Amino acid sequence: MADAYPDPRLRELAGSSVLVTGGGGLVGSRIVAQLAAHGAHPIVLDRFDAYPHSVRDQFEVDRHAAHVVLGDVRERATVRWLAGRADFVIHAAAYADVAACTRRPDTAFAANVHGTQTVLDAVAESPVKRLVFVSSASVYGHGDAAGGGAARFSEEQPLTPISVYANTKLWGEHQVRLMLGGSGTEYAIVRYFSVYGDPQVPKPGSHSWMVPWMAMSAETGQPLRLNGGGRQVRDMVHVDDIANATILALVADQAAGQTINIGTGTPTSVREIAYLIASHYPDAAFVETPMPGGDPRGGYADTRRATDMLGWHPTITLADGIDRYVAWLKSTPGAIPDWFTTPATLAA
Repeated sequence: MADAYPDPRLRELAGSSVLVTGGGGLVGSRIVAQLAAHGAHPIVLDRFDAYPHSVRDQFEVDRHAAHVVLGDVRERATVRWLAGRADFVIHAAAYADVAACTRRPDTAFAANVHGTQTVLDAVAESPVKRLVFVSSASVYGHGDAAGGGAARFSEEQPLTPISVYANTKLWGEHQVRLMLGGSGTEYAIVRYFSVYGDPQVPKPGSHSWMVPWMAMSAETGQPLRLNGGGRQVRDMVHVDDIANATILALVADQAAGQTINIGTGTPTSVREIAYLIASHYPDAAFVETPMPGGDPRGGYADTRRATDMLGWHPTITLADGIDRYVAWLKSTPGAIPDWFTTPATLAA
């Protein structure tokens, strides 16, 4: 049993039911797989429309989840019924594409604001012990980089979102505190930094998910695009590490009522990330493109709370994570979407 639960706190999850909204996506499916490995019974609620079938099948949600429900977090009766059968909730469902949220703020509002309110209403009426709300480092905006260096984002600093997506996440944080603070249900808020890892694939018209964008560009003989010259800074966190931290936030006593950065604490420029990917492709070329709207200059996480409150630290280095992604891509050529090699789509 000790081998199955390297962290003794995770034993609390054995036999428990955990509702994971958005459990069919990249991060959600990893959370579900790890929950199952810890003896929990994950319940997935997802629309299953964020990824094409060829990629979605690799998430293996049906294999790891105790129950899978095709539905929307705005469906009040469905969410209430599921929350009433859960011991814990991880609310990861979101319209999580910065560019798409900018183009369609109405859709972003429906998914990220209305959907979150529906989940909170259901949780407030349920026996759920703790809810973990998945937020984003985008709530920091550009931050305040002293001396022109990379900004270090701490949970206590003022928040200045610069995109529709970030604004919906900040609203969600506030609403979680307002509705669950002092209630019978505990909460924790986790702010993800830049998540990557297979089988992540890019979406048309998006500038998010730079690792798959660049790796697939190199794999198909296209130049790696450096938006804004690649000077932005990112704190890249592998999806496996992200999932582990999120699950720890369910059970760590010190995490109750807290907001916690989930990042490595290491700043890396977009250009450096491109060079790591290009090291696998001797003929890779680069092209500089304009900075997209809503794309922050970025920064890196102050990780002290994650260490102190969760006892968490990342285990997968960026170099290793990119090696894994490129190896997966080379072994899974069908993962590259058909639209990816269409010039009109790439230029969008």
